[in-house]
This record gives sequence, C-alpha cells and structure tokens, in this order.
Amino acid sequence: MTSQNTTKQTNKSFSFNSLKMSVFNAKVTSTEPLSKEEARWIKLSKITYRDPTGTSRTWESAERLTRPKTADIDGVGIVAILPLPTGPELILQKQYRPPINAVTIEVPAGLIDEGETPEECAIRELREETGYVGVATETSPMMFNDPGFCNTNLKMVHVSVDMDLPENKDLKPELEEGEFIEVFTVKLTDLWGMCETWEKEGCAIDARVGTLAEGILLAQRFKL
Repeated sequence: MTSQNTTKQTNKSFSFNSLKMSVFNAKVTSTEPLSKEEARWIKLSKITYRDPTGTSRTWESAERLTRPKTADIDGVGIVAILPLPTGPELILQKQYRPPINAVTIEVPAGLIDEGETPEECAIRELREETGYVGVATETSPMMFNDPGFCNTNLKMVHVSVDMDLPENKDLKPELEEGEFIEVFTVKLTDLWGMCETWEKEGCAIDARVGTLAEGILLAQRFKL
C-alpha cells in the first residue's frame, strides 16, 4: 500500500468518514532513535565515492528495504483523472504522515509487489485506496524522489477511469487496518489555487501534486 502504516476514505462517500474520524486527529506522541535491528522499512548507509578530482568522499544515504529483487523501482504514483461533464478532475488523498507530523495532499500511490509491473501496481493501488477501477494508459520514465538523500524511486502511471462502469458508481475500497486516507477530487484547472488553499489550512503538499499543479499553471500561462 501507500505507506508503512496508513486507512482509506473519500470526502465524497466512503471509508472512515462514517465513523466520524478525521486524518487531522492524528499527531506524533514521541520520537526516538531507531536501531538497525528494529528497522523494517529503511536503513542508513555510508557511501564512499570518488569525486571528479579523484578525492575520496563519503555520503550518508537512506535506502528502502522493501524493493522486490525483481523490480527496479520502489513504487508508483498514480495520475487518475475523472472525465466529468463539468471538466476533468484529479483523484487526490489526504493522509497523515508522521515524519512531518502533518496531513499531506497526495496522489494515490503505493509500493510495488514482487512480480508486478508498474501498471499492475497502479491499477491495484488505485482500487485498494480509492475503490476506483481503471486502465493504465501511460507510464513515465523512472523518477527519483530525493536523490541527495535517498535512493527511493518510482514511476508515475496515468490511469483512465470509465465512470460508466458499475464499480466506479459504487466505490468499494479495500482497506487495511491502520490505514487512514481521505479521498477527494479537484478540477485540474483549480489545482494550483487549491494547493495554496490547502497550505493555508495547514496541509503539506506532496511534491508530485505540486509539480503537477505547476505544470498545469505553466501550460495555462504559456498557452502550451
């Protein structure tokens, strides 16, 4: 799924909204060093390398422990757009992220399973996290989240959603215990302005959402 410990919902209809809970209720209660023996998801490494002048240097790096041996990526991000009569809308999520002690605005995403293709992973994760059923239409080149800090990488997969399918009229996400995700949609033309609004409301903007919003803004500004 998307994270180490997470749950799922949609502002429009489903998930833990029915239990009158909110991702904004989550908060960090303590922080302490993590021993190597306890680490299940990440590890720290010291890299020794030679720079262009031949000088030997070291670099501290974080690495995921979850990447399947058969995969060259850790996971996928999903660009799923609903073709609505009022205009295309992007599926987004609100999810609490303990490392920053904040609720983030994210696209659906998740870690790849053994033997999965990026496209299969995207279709599975979208269904599990949001209930929407879709078809992968385009896959990006490999992208690195923060190459100065870690080796985590992903591919962005575009997913087409047919709103005439019965499954997309009666959403049934497949939630895991410990996952709390609020799913909602936003008009593509409003994405940049909404990013500013969400930040004012105390949310953190995931870089994938922010970059997509900037791309749309630039396309509008330069009439691309």
